[in-house]
Amino acid sequence: MIRLLKILGFFGLFFTVILSCKKNEIEIPPFPDMTDTTAGYQCKTTPYSLIQPTYFPPYPTPILNIEMTEERIALGRKLFYETKLSGDNTMSCASCHNQNYAFTDNKRALSIGIDGKSGTKNSMALFNLAYSPAFFWDGRSSTLEKQVLVPVIDPIEMHETWKNAIVKLKGEEVYNRMFYEAFCTADYDSTHAAKAITQFELTLVSSNSIFDKAVDRTGNDRNIGPQFGAGEEQISRGFRIFNGEVSKNGGGGDCFHCHSTDNMLFTNNDFMNNGLDDNPSEGFFVVTRNETNRGQFKVPTLRNVEHTGPYMHDGRFETLEEVVEFYNSGIRKNSINIEPIMVSGDTANGSGSGIADGLNLTTQEKADLVAFLKALSDSDFLNNKDFSDPN
Repeated sequence: MIRLLKILGFFGLFFTVILSCKKNEIEIPPFPDMTDTTAGYQCKTTPYSLIQPTYFPPYPTPILNIEMTEERIALGRKLFYETKLSGDNTMSCASCHNQNYAFTDNKRALSIGIDGKSGTKNSMALFNLAYSPAFFWDGRSSTLEKQVLVPVIDPIEMHETWKNAIVKLKGEEVYNRMFYEAFCTADYDSTHAAKAITQFELTLVSSNSIFDKAVDRTGNDRNIGPQFGAGEEQISRGFRIFNGEVSKNGGGGDCFHCHSTDNMLFTNNDFMNNGLDDNPSEGFFVVTRNETNRGQFKVPTLRNVEHTGPYMHDGRFETLEEVVEFYNSGIRKNSINIEPIMVSGDTANGSGSGIADGLNLTTQEKADLVAFLKALSDSDFLNNKDFSDPN
């Protein structure tokens, strides 16, 4: 009997200890203590409204439905400049998208990844992205969030896995705090990172060039047109050439069909073949697998174009002067799937022969056109400290 009592007493004590431990385990708060402000981790949702630039089109509905917050934007900005997203911790998004060059790659025709390998496309400018229906030169990403994920895992670019990148980020207290503030979770992953970078990139808005100021003087009255100031006569002439139809007598660059001034974006956001080569590379065909799309590439915006060279999807032209001369005399008329408007001769008065047969611009007219293109530069955007490296 005594032995039985001892055994029962032992098990009684054992279960008491177990229950006590279980009780203590339940009472131990999770790490970090999200309810304790002294821990420094607080869920925050400070709303941020993406302001539509004056005279620009309304933002697409999907963009308006994004729940943007200041915390997510701040996190995205830090991640944009974070080299830990690359395999050897040397490259960030900003390495190929430098603010000084309107977020393009430091005057390089083709970007170089962490392993010294060269890419096949010129880095596109990053701004006014809310209006874009697809991303990359070939449009292979349908949303900005999908696009953001690609460079990290691309073996030619940052050559890392998102799993490894997140592990590295979780080793930094600052990221654990910022992710919790932005998304109210300590268990963050690549999806959260992509959302944050996307929201930062959506704030990259450029809308204060010399052209914008000229438009503002007339309240964007299409009947009057932009009113350029004193000393801007050459820019004004270039604007007329930009919007002029092709003529055998020159005077028209016919640029507006693809780079419309009416929508203020200076791109139609379409995929087109502008006659660079007789046998062009795949382009939009990569997405559609339709032969009619072979050779079509995304029409880039001309805003800040002074700073985004080299030009075209492969960076083949170093200067704006070279680009203008290509359209003036170098278009490959027999290029597969060249845009019909370039060879149709569809001009206002019927006297032209289409862009592909030459613009017939004089030396002065070409210089005027380049002057107008440079008037699309936005120095406020290029120097905005809200877009710079926060580290």
